[in-house]
Amino acid sequence: MAVVVTPLTSKIKLQFQTGVNGEGKPVYKSKTISKVKTDAADQDVLDVAAALAELSAYTLSAISRIDDSDLAEQA
Repeated sequence: MAVVVTPLTSKIKLQFQTGVNGEGKPVYKSKTISKVKTDAADQDVLDVAAALAELSAYTLSAISRIDDSDLAEQA
């Protein structure tokens, strides 16, 4: 049977390095931005995330897109 995928939500997660701990290891904090259109192109999402990251005083270490979908078997 075929699988039907129904997109539900999409989010962007920005991870920033905010400093180092006492052992010299990096410390990270993240910011999640919700209500991203599920059909937004990946390049557009990356461009917006990079622009938002420029507003931060911290160093950007990662950008993630988190998609949530329902899966069902087609009858």
